Amino acid sequence: MSNAALARAPHTAALDIHPIAGRIGAEIRGVTLSADLDAATIDAIQAALVQYKVIFFRNQTQLDDQSQEAFAKRLGEPIAHPTVPVVDGTDYLLQLDGAEGQRANSWHTDVTFVEAYPKASILRSVVAPAFGGDTVWANTAAAYQSLPEPLRELADKLWAVHSNEYDYAGTKPDVDPAKLERYRQVFTSTVYETEHPVVRVHPISGERALQLGHFVKRIKGYSQADSAHLFNLLQGHVTRLENTVRWRWQAGDVAIWDNRATQHYAVDDYGTQPRIVRRVTLGGEVPVGVDGQQSRTLRKG
Repeated sequence: MSNAALARAPHTAALDIHPIAGRIGAEIRGVTLSADLDAATIDAIQAALVQYKVIFFRNQTQLDDQSQEAFAKRLGEPIAHPTVPVVDGTDYLLQLDGAEGQRANSWHTDVTFVEAYPKASILRSVVAPAFGGDTVWANTAAAYQSLPEPLRELADKLWAVHSNEYDYAGTKPDVDPAKLERYRQVFTSTVYETEHPVVRVHPISGERALQLGHFVKRIKGYSQADSAHLFNLLQGHVTRLENTVRWRWQAGDVAIWDNRATQHYAVDDYGTQPRIVRRVTLGGEVPVGVDGQQSRTLRKG
């Protein structure tokens, strides 16, 4: 939906939208996020999220933990992380603190190891480093569209097993081994394995998007070696620079992304500087593949 069409849509407020990159990402100005926003503005934010995949709001310093959760409820049903404890005094907030080794410096879509993984995430910067610590998002729908037709046809038929039991050392090579082991024990306190179609049909836009990221354990029906080759081939299309947008955080910034059509990567280049972000995720639908089949849980426990 174009900005002009969005402005003309009934019961939808016009937003001051500034696209950032060619295929993904926009900053929205002039909106103070809160649970008290009118319905038309909430509808416009939802529409912009589907269109731009990730949207940014600067200087939302009025938000604290409680008001972030309250605002999230206007966009959907907040859910807690399935294994990591929430921030004390909150119902849903997950904290990522770089000093504790919680640096998501690997391409992923949030929580794809469960069947109905989150539809969206709302991330608030609490402490931003003076330099470094950016986050990069990739448009997985644009990645699918850019595939050569024979590769799209192959991807349409593929299924992948996702799990929270993955190579932690490989994705976090610079983290203190003791902290890494504590992180792994918490993150895998319940082990999940779920089969997802490699190509997911978006429930609102109807777009097809690649469903991959670091929680993929293997491509179903292929040897480990062939699975790795297939994964790397398709994942490489996701992370092409043309499909990405990069955000330079300031304390008080909020990013909201469509978790059904993106991957993201937190760049670990800020050394020992403090970096704290807090995230609320919104409950999502069970993904549906091109053939109409739904994702399914293989293991939980």
